[in-house]
Amino acid sequence: MIRIGIVGCGRILAAHLEGYRLLREAGVDNFEITALCARKEDDALGYVKRGEGPPQRVPVSDMPGDPLAVGDEYLSDFQPETEVKVFTDYREMIESGPIDAINDFTVHSLHHQIAELAFQKGKHLLSQKPLAVSMEGARRMCTQAQDANVTFGVFENLRFAPGVRHTKWAFGDEGPAGDLQMILMGNAGTWWAPDLIVAETPWRHVLEEAGGMALDLGPHFFDMIRYISGSEVVSVSANTKVVEPLRYLMRNGEKVEPFSCDADDTFFAHFETESGVGGSMFGSWAGRASNTVVGEGPVFYGSKGKITGDTLHLEGGEPQSLSEYYRTHASKEQQDCHFPMGLTNDFALAQLDWLKAIEDGSEPECSGREGLLDLACAYSVVESDFAGGAALAVDDVASGKIRAYQEPIDRRFGLL
Repeated sequence: MIRIGIVGCGRILAAHLEGYRLLREAGVDNFEITALCARKEDDALGYVKRGEGPPQRVPVSDMPGDPLAVGDEYLSDFQPETEVKVFTDYREMIESGPIDAINDFTVHSLHHQIAELAFQKGKHLLSQKPLAVSMEGARRMCTQAQDANVTFGVFENLRFAPGVRHTKWAFGDEGPAGDLQMILMGNAGTWWAPDLIVAETPWRHVLEEAGGMALDLGPHFFDMIRYISGSEVVSVSANTKVVEPLRYLMRNGEKVEPFSCDADDTFFAHFETESGVGGSMFGSWAGRASNTVVGEGPVFYGSKGKITGDTLHLEGGEPQSLSEYYRTHASKEQQDCHFPMGLTNDFALAQLDWLKAIEDGSEPECSGREGLLDLACAYSVVESDFAGGAALAVDDVASGKIRAYQEPIDRRFGLL
């Protein structure tokens, strides 16, 4: 039995508990959550037992598919007999809690600190993305995990989403879309636009806290690109902007508590992979009146056709459903590999990946090293802007050769 302690009981926790509940309902019984840690005890107690304890924080999003829109999940729903200890200091939980492994769902700046102590105590770790507050923090985490001989994963759920799995298959050996050639993706004015504080967490807009859209969503985007292309991103050139320097909380239909922002809310980037796939992406938490989205989601062009959203358009044919094509053409072995036990929830699949790796003594598909490479791509965006939009080698950012943007962050958190 893998005993899990969770650090960080913010609004995203409900989506993680939903994933664990779905695993238990599918028959996965090799884990139990035995400890929760939050700065405020009530934030943890609200998730322990349905019908008891303080109320959970209400979701801050109502967008379909947004994990921050998930609510009303309790540990007692899937492990009613398990005693759950509550802590307000992660150090105490790691030192003395009844745990073998840790889920870290805290702010970026705590990831390397929690990891260091967890690895010292021989605890397995699943850390939220982005992996760390800087590349130096990420490199230290990977080295420490290797030295401690523990299982280290990063919670990068997007690659486990059905549409991403389907697209990966479509550009693989079995798939119909041929060799991947280029990727176009962009979304502006959809999330927290035009000037709301993202997820009601002001630190996301502070440069020295490693805030900004490029570092918050960039790891998701680049992990998807690396996964689907099967190739490393080798170069990035980019520009970033702070379009809305003041952001607000929304209370009773009014904007209140203005917050000054110095981390990007908008970015424009070009990239190339080792296999020659080229692409462009943009993203923005700003944009007034209405949103702009490229395609039905990211657009992937291959030598035999195009995919965007759930639409597969093969050359010379009519558009059709990618998910239906996958269900009728992908091998049973491939489908079982992508969606074991019929699970399709991306949080549950990411958790299962990590739990299996602990049992097998292997690396998870989304290992700490994967998280480091995703973060290097995202940091290449802001480092490129800092360098005047120059094309940067991602390896130079990953190694620390290029780190000018990160210097105030590293200085603040003792990572220089």
